Parts: sequence; structure tokens; C-alpha cells
Amino acid sequence: MNDRTALIQPDRGQQAIAIHLTDKAALPALLRPLTDGQRAVITAHKFEGTPGEVVIVPDGAGWFALAGIDTIDTWSLARLAEMLPGGNYRVANPASRIGAALVGWICAQYRFDRYKAEGPRTDPRVLLTQEVKAIAPAIAEASAIALVRDLVNTPAEDMGPAQLELEARALVKTYGAEIHVVAGDALERDYPMVHAVGRAAARHHAPRLIELTWGDAKHPRVGIVGKGVCFDSGGLDMKPSAGMALMKKDMGGAAHALALARLVMEQALPVRLHLLIPAVENAISGNAMRPGDVLRSRQGLTIEITNTDAEGRLVLGDALTRACETPPALLIDFATLTGAARVALGPDLPAMFARDDATAVALADAGMKTDDPVWRLPLHEGYREYLKSDVADMVNSAATGFAGASVAALFLDRFVAAGIDWVHFDTFAWRPAAKPGRPKGGEALGLRAAWGLLVSRFGDNTGA
Repeated sequence: MNDRTALIQPDRGQQAIAIHLTDKAALPALLRPLTDGQRAVITAHKFEGTPGEVVIVPDGAGWFALAGIDTIDTWSLARLAEMLPGGNYRVANPASRIGAALVGWICAQYRFDRYKAEGPRTDPRVLLTQEVKAIAPAIAEASAIALVRDLVNTPAEDMGPAQLELEARALVKTYGAEIHVVAGDALERDYPMVHAVGRAAARHHAPRLIELTWGDAKHPRVGIVGKGVCFDSGGLDMKPSAGMALMKKDMGGAAHALALARLVMEQALPVRLHLLIPAVENAISGNAMRPGDVLRSRQGLTIEITNTDAEGRLVLGDALTRACETPPALLIDFATLTGAARVALGPDLPAMFARDDATAVALADAGMKTDDPVWRLPLHEGYREYLKSDVADMVNSAATGFAGASVAALFLDRFVAAGIDWVHFDTFAWRPAAKPGRPKGGEALGLRAAWGLLVSRFGDNTGA
């Protein structure tokens, strides 16, 4: 990807190609002062001002771009950033405030070419803006999105538990955080479900619990937990090959958690950050956990394993227990947890579960403001009976397929202490088809909504 810090620049009168934004209603007035030749070009391209339409119009020895647009949002200028040639650009409409579109302009120039011997050359498209205060936040959010994309797009052999630890350690080095990693015998003793899920993996993909803390202890405590299943074979309840094809993305929750933590630290949000990532590979070997096994959790609850492919909730259970041992003011977890959430909401909408109605409303509002919509699903008490076990405190997977996303969330709820303001995201972390500014592949879904909530709740908190 091009250097994100260079893709948006303050407008100081530099030479730049003009972008004229219009809609169907405004198009006639925009066409009126143009030459007959220019109008002929626009007509030949059947340009009508419909959102997404773009036409290049000759202008003497140069040219300008004409783009159809409805309202300015994150992705309004993304197609322009993808298709225009390299160079400097400015929006010519004097009344247009484009701050909301800066993130999309940067994200549209994202490329994942780590494994290509020689990727296609793409000169940067630099957007000039007079909204200088919007530049740094846009770069920070676009960089966080790119981090999620990079981590999720990387194959499992190169993005295992050890690599997730390295990503966390990079944050520690950059922002002066503290890190504690639990592995080996200590993991088996203190985080038994994390160990049980990950123990079948090869030694270089050994399981671990990654814990990072940052910020003034006097500030409100914010817990962020991310499911770090770096590859999910399904365990002994093995997935079919088609079901494994995208399982490199099963650590998408950890990618979101790392990206959100980086935003918190980079923007110096006045909170006490507590990041937890249970990092494992759900592999198959002679010591893999079996259907029918009973695991004892860090909290002390016993879990009957009815499906080894419902492993993400197990590792999250131990991590959520740890997050509540020093109660946070807000606890957020991200996980690529259930296919049921995708059946219900499709790939674009993360399922959001929240104990507190006001928090759910604030998250939904933040998602709408940042063009990162989320959709609340219920923590319906009536479905807890689906988790009953004859031999343990509960099963890890219900016998019925009904309400799968809600039942998984209710499983996690058992590991979150009473009275904690807790939010759970069941996110896809993947885009199956490209849209302007959003290429096919790993994707941040719910990240900006969560960041918007944190800023609105803690951004003006001095900790005094």
C-alpha cells in the first residue's frame, strides 16, 4: 500500500487536478459554462451525475474529473481514488466539506501484495484538503483498517500465535505499553480452555494468552478481547475442505482488537487499556481435545465439549474471565464466532450483543456516523437452556441450530462478571466481493463503530 501519511495533504495552493462533484439536479448548472467540446465528452460518456459515475474532461492542455455523488460519506470518493491516475487532486466545489471521505480515499489505495514478486505499479493519488484537523484522525483510522486487512489476509503459516504476539510486542515498543504472555505449563494451569484448544498445534504455533496494558491506572479501565484462532480445522469435528478455505481469517477478532488498541494508544485516549488475545490454532493430532471431554475453565465452570469446532467461545471464555478480574468500565470483544450471524445479517453487518441498552444505542449511532453499521441481536434469556449439560455446568455447542449467534453470545456471557458493561461483536472480518475502497479479502467490520463509542464516552475524560 502507498504511504498512508502522504495520501492526504493540507491544501496550500499546490498544483492539483480539479475534481468537480455533482448530482443530477446540479449537473445542468455545472455544464453551462463548459465548452461545446467538453459537453460533448460528457454526453458521449452518458454521464448523468449518478453516484459512482466518473468522467475525465479535457481542459486545454490538462483535464479535470467530474464525479457523480449524492452525499459525502466515507466511500464517496473511493472510486476516484481507485481509478484516477497518480497525482495531486482537490475538490473544486467551494462548499464541499470532504472530511468524512478522507478515510475512504486512503483505504481505496490499499494493496496486499506481500506474496507477489512484482505487483502492479500504482502511483499515489494525493488528495489536498483545507480541513486540516480531519487529516490525522483519518490517517489513524485508515491505518487501523489496513492493519486488520493485513493480518487477516496473511496465510495461517505466517500469522500464527507467535506472529500475533509479535504484533502486540510491536505496539508495546511503539507506545510504551506493558506486555505479559502466558504459555506452556502456566497456560495449562491458568487458562485451561485456551491450552486445551491449542495444544494439538505444532510447536511453532503453540498456544498463548497475550495480555497488554497501557495508560494511567487512574483513568477508566477499558477491556478489549479478540479471538485469535489463527487457523481452525474444526478439530476432531473436522470442517470440510470448503469450510477450511477461509479459516486463516478466524483470527479476525484479534486483528480488530489489536487495531482498536492501536487507535486508543496512538490517539492517547485517556483510558487504562487492557488488551487480551487468546492465540491458538485449532489443529488435529493425538492430543487434540475430543467430543465428550469436560474442560474446567479459568473461572471454574466445567464445559462439556459437544463440538470441537465451537472452539472460539472456549478461548474467549478464559480471556473474558481474566478481563473481569479487575472490573472494566467497558468490555468489548471481537470474534469471528458463528456462521449463524452471517446467515442472519450477511457479510457486511457485524452482529452486536450488548447488556446495556444505552451502550447498544450509542454503538449503533457511532456505526451510522462512521459508515460502519452494526446490528444488535438479542441476549435472549430463554435460549440459555440450549447450553444445559447432563455432565457439566454447560455444553460448548447446543444440539439445536436455532439462534446460533445468540446462544454463542450467551455462552460468553457466563464468563463476564455481573454488572460489567459488555459488548460482543460477531464479525465476519472478510469481504467476499469488492466495493469502492473495500477490496475483496480481510476487512474491518465494527472497528470504527467501536472506536466512535470509545471516543464519545472517554474522549473528554481527563481522569481527574
